[in-house]
Amino acid sequence: MKPVQAEPGVWSLTPGSRQRELRVEPDGEQYRVTLRGRSVRLLVEDPRSWAGAAKGKGASRAAKVASPMPGRVVRVLVEVGHIIEAGQGVVVVEAMKMQNELKSPIAGTVTQVQVSEGANVNGKQVLVVVEAHAG
Repeated sequence: MKPVQAEPGVWSLTPGSRQRELRVEPDGEQYRVTLRGRSVRLLVEDPRSWAGAAKGKGASRAAKVASPMPGRVVRVLVEVGHIIEAGQGVVVVEAMKMQNELKSPIAGTVTQVQVSEGANVNGKQVLVVVEAHAG
């Protein structure tokens, strides 16, 4: 199912033989997404900004992987001390009946895992912290 833009802010989805309308409207710094009469507000963040900008000598470069919306942790894919690649999945969160694999924006070592499987999480809650390798 590939969404097709019907008009600005309105998308047509066709799962199977049914057609659905998805609306995306700006709502301050967030977006309101409406499907089948149900709305949710989303904040879209650029994952490149999560790593922060290392400034000065010896500055720490850490990425905080946060849940984009409230949900439940289905799986934790890493442990403290794991060395991971950029784009590697670290946690799977279920929200709105969809599972989302959250990925690390940087390569490095997992220094914190702040959730466990089955935990309920809030939007923007930090779940995993990855420290970039020196170099």
